[in-house]
Amino acid sequence: MILVLNGPNLSRLDLREKSHYGDLSYPELREFVERSAEELGVAVDIRQSDDEATIIGWLHEAADKALPVIFNPAAFTHYSVAIRDAAALLRGPLIEVHLSNPLTREEFRHTSMIAGVSTGTIAGFKQDSYRLALIAMKDLIEKTQ
Repeated sequence: MILVLNGPNLSRLDLREKSHYGDLSYPELREFVERSAEELGVAVDIRQSDDEATIIGWLHEAADKALPVIFNPAAFTHYSVAIRDAAALLRGPLIEVHLSNPLTREEFRHTSMIAGVSTGTIAGFKQDSYRLALIAMKDLIEKTQ
């Protein structure tokens, strides 16, 4: 099981800047991830929250169960030390994922609190960032079995 976590405002994806996120709604993103996972033969548990404490709880759960995590921390990427510290507790691989490329955006988005504790980062490919993360995660899992 791969835990796919999504941070704040992704539930309102279709209302956000189209130039960065495209026309995709959050339900469509979920369906895309589920379909991609099925095609790759992996199971996913997809969750989204605007609440920092909830995300920290999910990261603790993943740490306790040694689950691999694909994580789009959204705005929490740039400032949440608490989420970074929870992510550092993970015993399985962690792939940071972003729909847009934060490095092409405002300067405050150029720093990721999560990157330093992640196995890797995939960004800038809109929904395909998730598909690429699933491919990479499947490979990481298979190499450790």
